[in-house]
Amino acid sequence: MTSSPYGSWPSPFSAASVAAASPRIDGARFVGTDIWWGESVPSEKGRVTVRSSTGAEVLPAPWNARSRVHEYGGGAWTADDRGALYFVDAGDQRVRRLTPDGDLVTLTAAGPAHGGLRVQDGRLLAVREDLSTTPHLRAIVEIPLDGSAAEDASAVSVIVQGEGFFAHPALSPDGTRAAWVAWERGRMPWESACVQVAEVDGGLPRTIPSRAALQPEWLSDTELVFADIADDRWTLHRVAIDGVTPSGPPRPLAPSDADTGYGLWVLGNRWYQPLEDGRIVAVRTNGRDDVVVIDTGGGESIIEFPGDGHVSVDAVRGTRVLLSGNGSRVAAGLWCVDIESGDVVAVRGGELVDPRWMPASMSIEIDGPHGAVHAFAYPPANPDEEAPDDELPPYVVLVHGGPTAHVTGAASAAIAFYTSRGIGVLDVNYGGSTGYGRAYRERLDGQWGVVDVDDVIAAARGLAAAGLADPDRLAIRGGSAGGWTVLSALVRGGAFAAGISRYGVADLRMLAAETHDFEASYIDGLVGPLPEYEHLYVERSPLTHTDRITVPVLLLQGGEDRVVPPSQSEAIRDALAERGIEHEYALYPTEGHGFRSAETIVDSLDRELAFLGRVFGFHPRP
Repeated sequence: MTSSPYGSWPSPFSAASVAAASPRIDGARFVGTDIWWGESVPSEKGRVTVRSSTGAEVLPAPWNARSRVHEYGGGAWTADDRGALYFVDAGDQRVRRLTPDGDLVTLTAAGPAHGGLRVQDGRLLAVREDLSTTPHLRAIVEIPLDGSAAEDASAVSVIVQGEGFFAHPALSPDGTRAAWVAWERGRMPWESACVQVAEVDGGLPRTIPSRAALQPEWLSDTELVFADIADDRWTLHRVAIDGVTPSGPPRPLAPSDADTGYGLWVLGNRWYQPLEDGRIVAVRTNGRDDVVVIDTGGGESIIEFPGDGHVSVDAVRGTRVLLSGNGSRVAAGLWCVDIESGDVVAVRGGELVDPRWMPASMSIEIDGPHGAVHAFAYPPANPDEEAPDDELPPYVVLVHGGPTAHVTGAASAAIAFYTSRGIGVLDVNYGGSTGYGRAYRERLDGQWGVVDVDDVIAAARGLAAAGLADPDRLAIRGGSAGGWTVLSALVRGGAFAAGISRYGVADLRMLAAETHDFEASYIDGLVGPLPEYEHLYVERSPLTHTDRITVPVLLLQGGEDRVVPPSQSEAIRDALAERGIEHEYALYPTEGHGFRSAETIVDSLDRELAFLGRVFGFHPRP
């Protein structure tokens, strides 16, 4: 073992190896005797393909299964048991069917976007979004499989349509009714969303009393189950249905101090699935995830498998269940678990990580000015290197986006890219994050730019006060809403010696004017509605106070980002340049909100490492 300064340790985790690391799984299905799953291909600019457990690629290039509904998409592909693949192509957002013999049929007309695809009993449901109308319209639709709607859009059967938002369509077993989640413009789904039920051939929807509903599923023709917030946690609820009308109030099913559900950002999430015998497989989140089987009496048992973060219950068949997600001791992947035998088969990814290079993260809790702050710490780790006795490691404090989201302490090559070089990582679930209950999530209401900043600063200083990090070499890095917190923390000053903002929000008035429908009212809850709260929009925006930023800043931005357009990063860039503050700006012209292509991932990571080396005074080695 050799002794080298932190940050200068040689590492096998190159930026290229990070880009090619664990697959990004995008849903999974049982198809005949096979298992199919969606997978992002960074080397093909992030194209999402569909693969089979036989080794075949089901969706060949150049097709790219990606939805733009609500901008974040989800549910861009599904399949039936005969091997027909239904997918939304990223290019034109039309739905197509690809059969095993290679026959390709376009099923929808040009114009609207589609997502949340679901095949049940030979019928194809989808969420449709039409931004060409005034006002914009969204709908739950049934798409005919004969191709008639490709030229005649009126051939699509509209089950419900409106100016609000819809997700998670589900057909009743007898095929006469549908249930879905709906919420109005001016609200986010975790603030107020309900389950609705209607006859598929017409009739007004009936609303089931609910607060922030997710994922309705039919247990029978007369009973629905869905996730909703009971007191502080998302919990499964049962409700009896008479036609389309609830026969009584929903009843909580096996409540616990953990969440079955979180922010409904994408249309493809599945937090639970009913089994044929009436039991339910469900995710329980309290920082990290457990997966449980809930029996018909409400009792439960834990499924033992390696995943414990952002687990999705993608499909069930008999006693087998497909679970995708990440883990604290394994790479991200897809597993097939038999809940009776206990057999666990890694279908894709899921390899054990080497604990010498990637020790399990430490779950920590730090006192902050608004209460406890939850975070995961990843100390530097390299079996061949150690640092001088008198040196403390630099740390990068990660701030997730959302902000209504959470991190899980997962093992990843992206984390090891830093820790193996002697740079610690602290991943913070600041107030406003999901996974710790409604009260923790609502801590951010009206306080965006205050609570999140206070919490990340408290977490960073707490780590340094414990003697685990060099207080003079703390950097902060985040994307989207996390980029807002990065810039806001730099404005606050005193905690961080550098900042890395990836497509970060810089000005709230600019964001309110430019952002897309889905998040058009998000800031109303996080700060306050305009025009009454315009003074807070000005006061809290980092762009207002760039004169207070005195440390180096790296800005990374996608040129096609429609959530946080380049104008935000460029405004900060120009202000820093005017004041002579050290900064670097990289624009990736073909990237959107989040980096997907291998080329961009490699370049951005290499830039970040070189930037930290310059600021913290170490010389990175390969």
